Amino acid sequence: MPKKKTGARKKAENRKEREKQVRANRDHVEVAKHPCNVNMDCDKCQRKQKNRAFCYFCNAVQKLPICANCGKTKCMKSSDCVIKHPGIHSTGMAMVGAVCDFCEAWVCHSRKCLSTHACVCPLTDADCIECDRSVWDHGGRIFRCSFCQNFLCEDDQFEHQASCQILQAETFKCVSCNRLGQHSCLRCKACFCDEHAKSKVYKQEKGKAPPCPKCGHETQETKDLSMSSKLHTWSRAFVFQLKVCLVEIEGGSDYFAKYFLHQNGIVNRPFYIKSSLPPSVLKR
Repeated sequence: MPKKKTGARKKAENRKEREKQVRANRDHVEVAKHPCNVNMDCDKCQRKQKNRAFCYFCNAVQKLPICANCGKTKCMKSSDCVIKHPGIHSTGMAMVGAVCDFCEAWVCHSRKCLSTHACVCPLTDADCIECDRSVWDHGGRIFRCSFCQNFLCEDDQFEHQASCQILQAETFKCVSCNRLGQHSCLRCKACFCDEHAKSKVYKQEKGKAPPCPKCGHETQETKDLSMSSKLHTWSRAFVFQLKVCLVEIEGGSDYFAKYFLHQNGIVNRPFYIKSSLPPSVLKR
């Protein structure tokens, strides 16, 4: 029989497991907490925005730039610096080494930050899933949807997450068969049964839910979600497109407008649409 573990042995193993988990999570920082995505108040116009090299509204340079990789505002050491400054604490533009093309923020003159940030920048493909705007097209911060893990801008963050748990189907049945879908992919908006959730392309990790056979995103159990099969698409981009359709229908060129309304399950009659929309939506 194997020897029984002592209390000290169990504590040591638990400590090693915690340290291993901390080291594993060190490289996986949430987008909202990353230094390149923190809040910044402009020194000139006092408007709050994402951490940037230049103000989005007035193009002013900040007095204390924040490094997009390590988050520091003052360089205390000169061991890893490209520009040596022994005995001097560099701040401001003396600490700056480059500007990131993806997150539009300063990177300090540390050799590690300059050589690694462009490869691991979390905002490389940070286009909003709702309005398709990139970091350079708006002044707000970037977030991830807690359900589908897609990028969201600060304007569409709450509207998208309120309507994200919606299936693109009329029932909760599996897309490949007629059985009840027990696993839901919030990125594809589809349900899968136990048999069709197993994918030959994407491998399932031990202790985790099976990945989506279509996109590889981690699925969740349908019973743990507030899934709905009804469509509520009153986002800013949808309302703008709806107003364009109303103008086209009233003007006579209504082919693409009718197609858009048919795809979203709306009757293509202008008086019906205007009467069904709430007043708060029409004022946007």
